Amino acid sequence: MKVIAVNGSPRKNWNTAILLKQALEGAASGGAEVELINLYEHNYKGCISCFACKRIGGKSYGKCAVKDDLKPVLEKIEEADALVLGSPIYLGMVTGEMRSFLERLIFQYLVYDGNYSNLFKKKIPVGLIYTMNVPEANLDTVGYKQMFLTTVENPLMRTFGETEALFVTDTYQFDDYSKYETSAFNAEEKAKRRKEVFPRDCKKAYEMGCRFAG
Repeated sequence: MKVIAVNGSPRKNWNTAILLKQALEGAASGGAEVELINLYEHNYKGCISCFACKRIGGKSYGKCAVKDDLKPVLEKIEEADALVLGSPIYLGMVTGEMRSFLERLIFQYLVYDGNYSNLFKKKIPVGLIYTMNVPEANLDTVGYKQMFLTTVENPLMRTFGETEALFVTDTYQFDDYSKYETSAFNAEEKAKRRKEVFPRDCKKAYEMGCRFAG
């Protein structure tokens, strides 16, 4: 079994990456082969609307035809048995790299027939790990959960099947808050949450990986 995690954060050793690594450790504990892919290490763009993936009889029907750094990543996912995607939330949405990745990943399998059929060859579980600076209450009051469901999770469900989400809120962003203009935050409370709550979030990510491997 192969479980792939995709990091949509530019930071390879911070909140999102840590949680993804925990998910992969959980999957590995169940015997899965695991791999972490950092999107910011790759040079690519979002969908360019060439529609080669929709051309009847074309050699790229059902496959993204763009040949760049993302192509081998998409090919690896084709063979995966589970997928975990992680992204910090910037301006209320996943990062630009993650959004461009999702365009390329999903659109290639979408068929413009009457049922908007799907060409992905199997059903696999997909985990979403969202990390954000906002308080947990904002997930509902600002409508983040519904927005992510509509723009990220529903398209993935139509393509791959089952999805589950882990929301990690009020994250610790800096090693030293005194070096940055952060008067909107209470650094001590941030550090306290990092110490007490973040380990529980890591445990949830680990358990997600265990479920996917099982």
